Amino acid sequence: MPPQRDQRFFLVSSDESLQRLMFDLWPQTVSWQVFERGRQAIERILHDPPDLLAVDNLLEDMEGFELVRLVKAENVYRQVPVVLCLGERIPETLFDFSNLDIDDFLLRPIYPEEAKARLGLTWHRSTRALDANPLTKLPGNTSIIQRIQDLIDSEQDFALGYFDLDHFKAFNDKYGFSRGDEVLMMTSRIIVNTLRTFIGLEGFVGHVGGDDFVFILPPQQAEVACQGMINNFDAIIPHFYDPEDRNRGNIQSVDRQGRTRAFPLMAASIGVAFNLHGSLKHYGQASQTAMNLKKKAKESETSSYVLDRRSTS
Repeated sequence: MPPQRDQRFFLVSSDESLQRLMFDLWPQTVSWQVFERGRQAIERILHDPPDLLAVDNLLEDMEGFELVRLVKAENVYRQVPVVLCLGERIPETLFDFSNLDIDDFLLRPIYPEEAKARLGLTWHRSTRALDANPLTKLPGNTSIIQRIQDLIDSEQDFALGYFDLDHFKAFNDKYGFSRGDEVLMMTSRIIVNTLRTFIGLEGFVGHVGGDDFVFILPPQQAEVACQGMINNFDAIIPHFYDPEDRNRGNIQSVDRQGRTRAFPLMAASIGVAFNLHGSLKHYGQASQTAMNLKKKAKESETSSYVLDRRSTS
């Protein structure tokens, strides 16, 4: 898959043949900006960082290694993916990758097919890393939206589930963020493992943020998967509470209005929307329907799921 439209890549090189090669890789989706001198590029990079940086190590005013070091020394720019273009041999300084913050390199002579593959892979790898939830490592919002829209555009039937935890804030307030993170990790494993049990590797699981997750699976497997998730969640979640709270069936915590009240043990609420026979045209339709149904499921005092029966009738 090529980089998406309107990506901005910078090339730091005075080599005209390298410039022409890079320009021809993705003429429709990537705009290149060229800097022939390293110090000229640094000023622009620090003020307006690109989506990817390709650096020729054979610069007139400084080594490409040094330019990369200066850019990556700034924490806010460490996530910019960098590909270093080298001579015909790998310099000894490159062997220790722990001291060189590059994401990939190209050796001369540089062939268009290899450059396209390695730069494209570097860009996609960086977008996945930035998008992944730092706790669960599941795909985040950008990947979720892209997956839903890709399925809609290809007119594939699918079910989109929105999974939310009830009373998670009260649990977090009483037991602390560390135990709350353990609950989120457990929840992510339940969703992932349940999908694998029923549909193998066909499913997709994403982490919207906080205690909100989404999953995608074939429509015919939606109900049995939801029931499996709820059964597994309800069997495991009581063990995250202290014995006295677990035996009592609730905890004392403060609500959003600052009042102390009793909160039940956490429950799971799931809303499921369907795309059947190309019924949806935009990812927002699927996500909004699933969220609305999730709110309906939250009206229950126990773990529950609500399917969009209108779509399946």
